[in-house]
Amino acid sequence: MTQLKEKTLLITGGTGSFGNAVLDRFLTTDIGEIRIFSRDEKKQDDMRHAYQLQYPEYADKLRFYIGDVREPASIRDAMHDVDYVFHAAALKHVPSCEFFPMEAVRTNVIGTDNVLTAAIDAGAEQVICLSTDKAAYPVNAMGASKAMMEKVVVAKSRTSRRTKVCCTRYGNVMCSRGSVIPLWVEQIKSGGPITVTEPAMTRFIMSLEEAVDLVLFAFVHGTNGDILVQKAPACTIGDQARALLELFHADNEVKIIGIRHGEKLYETLLTNEECAHAEDLGNFYRVPCDKRGLNYDQYFTAGDTQRNPFTEFNSSNTRQLMIPEIQEKLLSLAYIRKELEAWEQRT
Repeated sequence: MTQLKEKTLLITGGTGSFGNAVLDRFLTTDIGEIRIFSRDEKKQDDMRHAYQLQYPEYADKLRFYIGDVREPASIRDAMHDVDYVFHAAALKHVPSCEFFPMEAVRTNVIGTDNVLTAAIDAGAEQVICLSTDKAAYPVNAMGASKAMMEKVVVAKSRTSRRTKVCCTRYGNVMCSRGSVIPLWVEQIKSGGPITVTEPAMTRFIMSLEEAVDLVLFAFVHGTNGDILVQKAPACTIGDQARALLELFHADNEVKIIGIRHGEKLYETLLTNEECAHAEDLGNFYRVPCDKRGLNYDQYFTAGDTQRNPFTEFNSSNTRQLMIPEIQEKLLSLAYIRKELEAWEQRT
């Protein structure tokens, strides 16, 4: 991307799966510098050594900053001379957030406010914040904290002036941190049953590369305060498990364990209320910021009478993938290809 030539990019939560995917996409380009901001020094050290071995001629573009988005001073110290920010740091494990909701608030809500404040104060050109389908009609603490994160993003965009602030919202990213797929692979290899919460449960699915594509789409096409949503396909959890078993030519028992804390039968990427003013951009939806001020006459006597014909976009009414299509998605993942190769070579 020509916009990134000689620019400095900061990735919060950069040692996670998204950060690695961004590095794989951009490290060998003409980008000037990529800063990895996270609180885990062990993962940073592992990443540093891995990229020094894999990309020795580009590794000097990488810079590592230890810190926590909960601490304004640490994110401020990493933000100097930054042009673009991808904000991926988050607590996103649904059951854990149910038991520790204030931890989700501190990272996902207050942490986002700290990142945006630091970026705006430092004069960064653009910040892209990563959200989740669980922020739409949230029923769990993680989703509620991400919904509040989106509200913080939109509120900040109204006063950010030089700094463009956008948000991306997407569904399950296969083989990212917290994905069930690596667990299923290990269960297949162990010969025991694979555990499924509810076979009829539907989820949006996408690869890490597609998640990066959405962020880049927001980077290029988003305007201040936008929420960008990808029109992702979905499948049932039962079909996804069956597709994986067939790829491995395995006949493990499928054990139904029931819905966990805070889970829904289907997820929503675009709410019915957002449909009222969403824009269809082909493979994406754009939800623009409501730029009205606190003039209550506009709300009660001069409301918007125009409404789009869109309806709620969720994992039950989107295109449902059949098992061969799910397998094609799975085979696009380097992790699955590597595990399959090792599985087929076992003695």
